[in-house]
Amino acid sequence: MKHLCTFLLCCMTLWTSAQTTVDFEHFNLSVGEGLNGSDGSGGFSLENAFLPNSYNQEWMSWSGWAISSMNDTTTPGYLNDLSAITGGGYEGSTTYATTFVAGESILKLQGPAEGGMVNGFYITNNTYTYLSMLNGDGFAKKFGGLLGDDPDFLVLTIKKYKDGELGMDSVNFYLADYRFEDNSQDYIVSDWEYLDLTSLGDVDSLSFTMASTDNNTFGMNTPAYFSMDNFETADVSVDIPQFEAATFKMFPNPSADFVQIEGLTPFSSGENIEVRDLTGRIVLQKNVVSTNGVLSLNVGSLATGLYFVRIGNEVGRLVKR
Repeated sequence: MKHLCTFLLCCMTLWTSAQTTVDFEHFNLSVGEGLNGSDGSGGFSLENAFLPNSYNQEWMSWSGWAISSMNDTTTPGYLNDLSAITGGGYEGSTTYATTFVAGESILKLQGPAEGGMVNGFYITNNTYTYLSMLNGDGFAKKFGGLLGDDPDFLVLTIKKYKDGELGMDSVNFYLADYRFEDNSQDYIVSDWEYLDLTSLGDVDSLSFTMASTDNNTFGMNTPAYFSMDNFETADVSVDIPQFEAATFKMFPNPSADFVQIEGLTPFSSGENIEVRDLTGRIVLQKNVVSTNGVLSLNVGSLATGLYFVRIGNEVGRLVKR
């Protein structure tokens, strides 16, 4: 039986191969320090993004984003709201970002990254949230309940803003999931895991919301925090022109065997092709040399489904979705 692969060709953007990765170490925090916005700055400016922060002087509370080098993985409760459960940043680094999602957290791209693609970032649970789900507390339940059979979850949903409009596409990441029939598969994320966001395409800002199975009439009981490190964007170069989407053709679509891609004359040498599924996972990757702006791609090994295609070389990168 042949599998039909459908490629989504809604938009096209040409990018340079340049990218920016922010690891938050430039804030020069010592271990045990954190920045929660109490200075009234309103947020934190990075090379490629701005992380808004709202601080309430009367209640000495914050929402939005904070920068942290806290390493407390054992103290429960809201007073330990800056620590990541990993005890530090990705790959043993010191500093990372933490957000309290009060309804919605926003991350605004800036500089060369604005309007471009977010490659992704590393994500893990905040200590306060992790211990609350693991053990329960005075406000929230222990995930799984007394017998471990309750189908609890905590999910992060990421969408994009582009030209002031909230996009319909989204990426979901489960920070905890107890919905498995086999309780041994239930988990709460405790390590840094990479979250690929390339499927969102062009981005001006990112929107973060959270949902839990533990709620009351006022909203979530589960603490709405997570931590982030190594935020990576694919930056736009003003030196490379953009090309009309109509210039590029992919056929047949759907396809069970080969697809032909035409209109690649802006590229001049071997192209690297990535095919990703709707979660952003790379399912096919290879180098192909185009002939007179035309190349052929064998997709016979892919399962039936919808896919995104990314093509690039030293000249630039083309994303069609």
